[in-house]
Amino acid sequence: MTLHPLAGTLTTHKIDTASLREAFFNPPGKPAAVKFGTSGHRGSLGTGFCALHARSIAQAVADIHKQDNIVGPILVGGDTRLMSRDTATLCAEVLAGNGLEVILPDMPLPTPVFSFEIISGRASASLNGTASHNPPQDMGLKYNPSHGGPADSALTSRIEKLANEYMAHPAEIKSLPLDQARQAGMIRNTDVITPYVQALGKIVDFRAIAASPLRFAVHPLGGSSLTFYRAIKDYYQLANVDIVSEQQDPTFYFIPIDHDGKIRMDPSSPYPMKPLIELVKSETYDFAGASDPDADRFGCATRAGGLIPPNHALCVLADYLVRHGKIKNATEIGRTLGTTALLDRIAASHGLQIDEVNVGFKYFVDGIVHHRYVLAGEESAGMSVSGWTPEKDGMLAVCLLMEIMAVEGDIASLYQQLTARFGTPYYTRVDVPTDEATKQRIKSLKAEDFSSLTAVAGEKVIRARDTDGIKIYLENSWFLVRPSGTENILKFYAETFVSEAHLQALIEQAKKAIL
Repeated sequence: MTLHPLAGTLTTHKIDTASLREAFFNPPGKPAAVKFGTSGHRGSLGTGFCALHARSIAQAVADIHKQDNIVGPILVGGDTRLMSRDTATLCAEVLAGNGLEVILPDMPLPTPVFSFEIISGRASASLNGTASHNPPQDMGLKYNPSHGGPADSALTSRIEKLANEYMAHPAEIKSLPLDQARQAGMIRNTDVITPYVQALGKIVDFRAIAASPLRFAVHPLGGSSLTFYRAIKDYYQLANVDIVSEQQDPTFYFIPIDHDGKIRMDPSSPYPMKPLIELVKSETYDFAGASDPDADRFGCATRAGGLIPPNHALCVLADYLVRHGKIKNATEIGRTLGTTALLDRIAASHGLQIDEVNVGFKYFVDGIVHHRYVLAGEESAGMSVSGWTPEKDGMLAVCLLMEIMAVEGDIASLYQQLTARFGTPYYTRVDVPTDEATKQRIKSLKAEDFSSLTAVAGEKVIRARDTDGIKIYLENSWFLVRPSGTENILKFYAETFVSEAHLQALIEQAKKAIL
């Protein structure tokens, strides 16, 4: 990874919001086709994501709700991005224009709250204007159906098909102006804070946090979690928890520049997280936690460990949840293909199974809904648990990590105890520039194409998997290669329990085996 010379510093200028707003309503070129990724359509404001995308997707959702006889209000909103509110308003007007009831709260909403409202029965589905932790120039729209989690591929394909038809024929989109829709009772507000905050106390021991002598810092990274962290602090009387930044600005100019020179509100990156790392290094706080703008990802730093890698935090979380019996009757730990295999060893020690799924939280929905998972986690800092939302929840993660600190000690020290017992994993991800032809070739590879591959980096090949890229399992290690869906890069993940030197050899030989 090439590091930008300004990584970790503040931007010297603000983004031109007037131009971006103009591009949203009047794209400078032909808008791109609607294409859902792991959970929604994203793109740069203008041709990548514009008002027509929002209106077309909303009309497609309205059609599907009618076709499938889905009843009940649709929760609509977004995070703190520049065009999130406009996107939500446009979607609400289209849904109302199709005769559907809409809940449109007058505040930014975190992704897990959309999910929570659905599984609580107060909404039938949701449309959420966000581009997660992407740069401020990006925008997107997520759809969550009745199970509350990300829509599966079959459903997003239906949305894509219908939405692209409306992109080509925008005059067919129905809409009712916001004021008229409110007067007609088609669009209404509601309290989405109190139910979520109160329910969170059924999983998190806030009394332990409040009683702790430790000092906790929370940073919403300019996102939609701010109001919810305020409510959590007030409701549970957490005098030792400080919200260390309440800045909200759609340019996110107060977030340090990431590794590639872009503003990216990524709570697992050391560059945007620099202010929080400094808070624990200076011993002002014992723990500093953060959520990205739509609060579906988490990050944390501690006095003993500095920035905690998501894989480390997930291992500590899983072990703690099992030992303290926090998630009743669950039999598995769920993890994505690129997440640490240390979770496998932790699971085995507790008599639990591992469910290894493709990348994307949508693959955890069934396990969460049917209460199989003690924890479902992904290396990109997403997690949830059975009995909670089938969307990843960064606020839940931050609160649980504060509880663990209060009850058992520093996250870094607890992780070291786990590695002393189960072995130390050496983990990396390397992005390799490529072209579209190579990406397509990698996508077409099958497990049987590697039948003659018997050893890599001195270790015997156990098996291969081809459900999402190619993953090769070895005796004490593994590697995975996946083409990026949005960039011309190949993502190489690798992990070994042997040594750092073995990890480097593993990556180099993996490249030779694949490329």
